[in-house]
Amino acid sequence: MVRPDTCFVSPDVIRRRFAAAMSAMYRDEVPLYTTLRDIVAEVNEAITGEPDAAVERHGAIRVGTPAEMRAIARLFAVMGMHPVGYYDLTPVGVPVHSTAFRPVTAEGLAINPFRVFTSLLRLELIEDAALRAAAETILAGRTIVSAETLALVDRAEAQGGLDEAQAEAFVAGALEVFRWHGTARVDGETYARLLGSHRLVADVVAFGGPHINHLTPHTHDIDRVQAEMAARGLPHKASIEGPPRRRTAILLRQTSFSALAEPFVPAGADPASEPLRHTARFGEVEQRGAALTPRGRALYDQCLATLRNEGTSPDEAFAAFPDDFVTLRRNGLAYARYVATGTSGGATDLEEALDRGLIVAEPILYEDFLPVSAAGIFRSNLADDDYSASTQASSQAELEAAIGRAILDPFALYQAIEDASREAALAHLRGSVALHET
Repeated sequence: MVRPDTCFVSPDVIRRRFAAAMSAMYRDEVPLYTTLRDIVAEVNEAITGEPDAAVERHGAIRVGTPAEMRAIARLFAVMGMHPVGYYDLTPVGVPVHSTAFRPVTAEGLAINPFRVFTSLLRLELIEDAALRAAAETILAGRTIVSAETLALVDRAEAQGGLDEAQAEAFVAGALEVFRWHGTARVDGETYARLLGSHRLVADVVAFGGPHINHLTPHTHDIDRVQAEMAARGLPHKASIEGPPRRRTAILLRQTSFSALAEPFVPAGADPASEPLRHTARFGEVEQRGAALTPRGRALYDQCLATLRNEGTSPDEAFAAFPDDFVTLRRNGLAYARYVATGTSGGATDLEEALDRGLIVAEPILYEDFLPVSAAGIFRSNLADDDYSASTQASSQAELEAAIGRAILDPFALYQAIEDASREAALAHLRGSVALHET
């Protein structure tokens, strides 16, 4: 039973605390990530003129089984994070399919936008039948979320939230799920066989849980961050993933420093012996722009195809894509958030109100991911350029079955935010008119 006077901590606040704790842990585990955050903060402050804490907007993990995906989904739900978008990375050589657990309301995103790109390994893509069976057995023998933390998840689900003490214990327990422990659950020979199948397979199967494999602060100018990474000697990607640099930013651009070769001790090895090294974890940075409508995404994909198939420059390939937000909105290419200026003027039609400055339109920020960019980041940091694309189909329904709930459509979420803002802005104008007339 829940007492009527029980005060629960908001899921948004729990998420904010978790993201801060995750950031501190990852800086301890990957010192080079601290350097990246410092660069981002300096670039952002130079642009805005104000101190910037380089807050992380996302991280990424990989799990091995549907049961693990279900446990992770329940964990994230306590923090107000829901599965949004389906990403099949197998056509570009990464044997996973994925979703992003994130807040879905404008209010939740404003409080803390942290999300985790979560991938489920497709074990059926391991060609060696004996190795595939071994991997299944290894994964079946591990538990990635402790019994104590799962008990807190049970309690949150049963009573509708967590109180202060429970929330504190939950964040501490959740953090342990994503910690790097420096030991493997397999011996050196098995690790080598998993590595030979695919580096990502070794990363998922060989260790005790889904250690966070990267965190990603946001920047206002990713090109300046990339240049500064080079100037400071950080081993970084040769090019930025995503659309080319534009006056009006769209979707998502990403870059990263290369994954580190981290020491670990295989199962059964003498702790005093020379450790093996595992390469998978890195630091990333992102710059987000306007969320595009289905029509806008179709045009973006056409431009991307031109870039790849015709060998043109990025500027030439994207010449057909408007580079100002007014045109993007009017042509139905980008979503807008509408805000009344507070001035009454008698206009009740949206376009008239926009023309007269009674309502302003702002881009809705893109909160999701681009499959090709995600695959590019993954593959470059797995050093796995020789993996061939899979022809085995995967499905959103299969991933939804693992999660235990439907994956939300990101376009529908953006449309809902736009619709709500439009109605609120027009209602404000109508109210202003009524007040003025009385």
